[in-house]
Amino acid sequence: MKIEKVVENKKQFLDLLLLADEQENMIDKYLPTGDLFALYDNELKSVCVVVPIDSETCELKNIATYENEQGKGYGKALIKFIFDFYKDNYKTMLVGTGETPTILSFYESCGFEKSYRVKNFFTDNYHRPIFEEGIQLVDMIYLKKNLCEKQSAISPRSQIFTEGLN
Repeated sequence: MKIEKVVENKKQFLDLLLLADEQENMIDKYLPTGDLFALYDNELKSVCVVVPIDSETCELKNIATYENEQGKGYGKALIKFIFDFYKDNYKTMLVGTGETPTILSFYESCGFEKSYRVKNFFTDNYHRPIFEEGIQLVDMIYLKKNLCEKQSAISPRSQIFTEGLN
């Protein structure tokens, strides 16, 4: 498995980015200023985009794994990588998502904690209603991760295995 920072032609990953953010004009707002990382395991599996917010905070704006590759640890491996990549430059990483239990649980299992809510974000900023797991997204739920905390030495695949034992 390898992870690369992509500096040119970031739009080549649009098909994958659209899995996590359905509206291209919203992606266009953060992709030019964001750092894009691509995870390969022989072939492309997952991507993410991180943008600076201020001198102490960055935000994970998009993370997507091809649907047939989900549940294999690629997303967690990418998040673990970006935590390590940004820990010397930022104190906090944010991520915003809809109020979908599976996705919130995924971010919490990666070390994020719920922080705050932006009311009506999805209904105010997207052209049409967005549904995930049968739930219409209305509010944006922000989670945060303190990047100064000691990172676990357990591999992402081991974490998936041990989480199932609890």
